[in-house]
Amino acid sequence: MKLLTRYNRINLATTLVVLFITGIIYYGAISFILNHQVDKDIRIEQQEILNYIKQYNKLPPAIDYKDQHVTFYDIAAPLKRHYTDTDFYNKKENEYESARALIISASAGGTYHKIVIVESKVETEDLIRIIFIITIGVILFLLLVLFITNRFILNRIWQPFYNMLNQLKLFSLSDNKEIRGADSAIDEFIELNKAVEAMSVRVKKDYKDLKAFTENASHELLTPIAVINSKLDSLIQAGEYNETQSKLLADVYGAVTRLTRLNQSLLLLVKIENRLVTDEQEVDFKLLLEEKLSQFKELFHEKELVLHVDLHDKKLNISRYLADILLNNLLSNAIRHNYVKGEIQIQLDAEKLIIKNTGLENPLVEDEILKRFNKSPNSEGIGLGLTITRQICDNYKYGFGYRFSTPYHIFTIVFNN
Repeated sequence: MKLLTRYNRINLATTLVVLFITGIIYYGAISFILNHQVDKDIRIEQQEILNYIKQYNKLPPAIDYKDQHVTFYDIAAPLKRHYTDTDFYNKKENEYESARALIISASAGGTYHKIVIVESKVETEDLIRIIFIITIGVILFLLLVLFITNRFILNRIWQPFYNMLNQLKLFSLSDNKEIRGADSAIDEFIELNKAVEAMSVRVKKDYKDLKAFTENASHELLTPIAVINSKLDSLIQAGEYNETQSKLLADVYGAVTRLTRLNQSLLLLVKIENRLVTDEQEVDFKLLLEEKLSQFKELFHEKELVLHVDLHDKKLNISRYLADILLNNLLSNAIRHNYVKGEIQIQLDAEKLIIKNTGLENPLVEDEILKRFNKSPNSEGIGLGLTITRQICDNYKYGFGYRFSTPYHIFTIVFNN
């Protein structure tokens, strides 16, 4: 859920709750005030009746107005004065209406009388209804204003944040584009823009320094490695050695060979990451895959692997050199991590390349196997094959992924067509 959406929901819910509570309080206050006004009118009528009785010692005539009735009843003893809610019959409308009544008692002509003063509340209720409708209208208008404000004004206020977020999504260490925040008058966004811009500059500088170091180190290693190889070749051809000496020479030669492969892989990775391999051409991927399978035929036979192939035509606009490395890494990986008399399945169609191989019974962790120099304990590789494969796929925007479906380890490349 987006922050703005969550804020709008919380704001709307809070507003509705507050308006509902205040509306109830407001309605109660208005009702109380208007009822108090009705009671005041009744008290005025009461005072007029009592004044009449005091002056003439008799009851005044009964009153039957449009919105007020006064009736008298003989009683044996005085009553306690009190208010009550009752009904009022409106002769003109021929219907009952809600009303407020005051019941008192008074003595006139030596007899106690019950006096009931009833006043209609219909006008009061109409007034309350009008006030309620106006209040609801104001609330709805307020909600509409809040919605429009949140929808447009807040979206505009948050635009620098979304602009920065989009730039971060597209941020790449290998390109020369710099992050530039949108102009904003809000202090927090200004600070965010400055912090992100400074961070991107530092990260790119560190990346370039590391890349330059890797490239220079790999180049500098070429000469001493070549010298060591040459001297080892000369030393091996110089004479005969006993078993211990031969083993030592073989170990040194193997270590130098491994160092050479590591150096070549690092150089290749630097070239791929910097997009220095630009010999793109239309490659018949099916034909290239068939050629690679022919080259690996002896390795398949050596492990007695069962091979299932289902290939369809597929043309790719890619460097043939990188495509060759891509297939070399995937096929070598499928063979190296397989067991004797295992199985390899290869499927190629217009959308994807799938290579399945048997091997370990447990799934691998995708994030781990794609890390540089990550390899299984018994592997003779240098741990850069899948890293190089993923980097090639990233350069051409191919999808590259791993999953496990018993008993197969499955590597998939999805082409961007």
